[in-house]
Amino acid sequence: MSNERILNTLRAPHISEKAARLAESNQYVFVVAPEATKADVRDAVEKMFDVKVEQVNLVNAKGKVKSFRFRAGNRQGKRKAYVRLAEGQTIDVSAKP
Repeated sequence: MSNERILNTLRAPHISEKAARLAESNQYVFVVAPEATKADVRDAVEKMFDVKVEQVNLVNAKGKVKSFRFRAGNRQGKRKAYVRLAEGQTIDVSAKP
C-alpha cells in the first residue's frame, strides 16, 4: 500500500470520551475515507504505526440535523473505524506534531 493511499484511507484519529475509554482496552478509533474497506484500514494502520491489528469494525455515522437561521440543514456524516490491536501494543494518537 502506497503512502498516498494510507494517508487517504486514515483521515484522523477520532478523539472523544468513548474513544479514550476504548484506548484503555487496546481499541482505537479513526475517521476513515467513505470508500475504505476493513482490509484497507488494517493495512494502513499496520504500516503507518508498525503494529499488529487483530480486528477492524466500520461504522457509518449519519450527520446531525441542525437549524441555521430558521432553515434545517444536515451536517456531513462520517465513517469511523474501530481498530483492536494485539495484546501489548499501543498507538499514541494524542501526540501533536
